[in-house]
Amino acid sequence: MPDDVIDDLQRIAPKLGIPDYRALICHYVGKGLREDVERFEHTPIDDLIESLKRHGVSETVIYEAVNDMAQVG
Repeated sequence: MPDDVIDDLQRIAPKLGIPDYRALICHYVGKGLREDVERFEHTPIDDLIESLKRHGVSETVIYEAVNDMAQVG
């Protein structure tokens, strides 16, 4: 890792309440990883299911509809 990046991490970590810059590196890596996992594992059907739940559609009806789609596809 470039020295200037290490210097920035060491300077910013205490301002974020993180005593060790290596812990800040772990934080940044974890945050980026969670975003990528969400991006690659989250599907449009997940968004639809969550929207239907928010609109009061029962989980039973959603489950049956998803199963119907799986049998057709």
